[in-house]
Amino acid sequence: MEITLTIAGFIILGSLICEFIDSAFGMLYGTILSPVLIIVGFEPLLVVPSILFSQAIGGSTASIFHHRLKNVDFSLKSVDPSYIRTRLAQLGYKESFNRGTTKDLKVSICVVCFGVMATIVSSLIAVNIPKVVLKTYIGMLVLIMGIILLSKAKFNFSWRKIIAVGILSAFNKGISGGGFGPVVTSGQIISGRDGKGSIGTTALTEVPICVTGFLVYLLTKGIPNWNLLLLLTGGAVIGAMIGPYFTARFKSEKRLKIILEVLTVGLGIWTLTKSWLI
Repeated sequence: MEITLTIAGFIILGSLICEFIDSAFGMLYGTILSPVLIIVGFEPLLVVPSILFSQAIGGSTASIFHHRLKNVDFSLKSVDPSYIRTRLAQLGYKESFNRGTTKDLKVSICVVCFGVMATIVSSLIAVNIPKVVLKTYIGMLVLIMGIILLSKAKFNFSWRKIIAVGILSAFNKGISGGGFGPVVTSGQIISGRDGKGSIGTTALTEVPICVTGFLVYLLTKGIPNWNLLLLLTGGAVIGAMIGPYFTARFKSEKRLKIILEVLTVGLGIWTLTKSWLI
């Protein structure tokens, strides 16, 4: 598809708006932008890797701003090599990791480790599964998680839940380019985490997940045109710098979670609707 000046402006603006919402609330970028670009006329095999790359850059930008604004804490106790060696000798790898990293960083690493494996597998098998089946599965999963959030059920933090969230969300990302944010953000809250921490962690974890998915597409299918990728990336970076400031403005955890509940249910309904009607 030829990209005119008008279409280029539409792509940048759409990417900016979607990444702003994604970085502010932890969901929406790929889930909305992927089908919109396909409807406009871009080929899916071009859209998915372009979404993955641009969201990786947007996510890295957003995670930096979330950390600076204290929405989340990704800091290490020390980055001094001599101190790290001493602590490793005294405490061992496991205890040094537990004491030297924040909970936000631990959750991010957990989601990434299991998510990368799921992304590789899902990217390779996506071409063998009917699209309507993929979209219906993702839509139902997101909708169910949204309903669980709306139920106001209380959940205790569990690392097993976090591992499951990482696998499910990354699998979604690899097969469709979307579905990562709503699952990993709402999944963390269901696992017992707070709203801002969940959003900030999602921004960081989507970076290696998206990079992995992009590299799989690049090595197995190639990128026929880089123009869409560059335009999406430009808009995503701008949106990612604004979104975290919006998150930081929320003083009420309850209000933030209400918005996340509505967004999650809405994205689930949207995904199911476009699976069968669009």
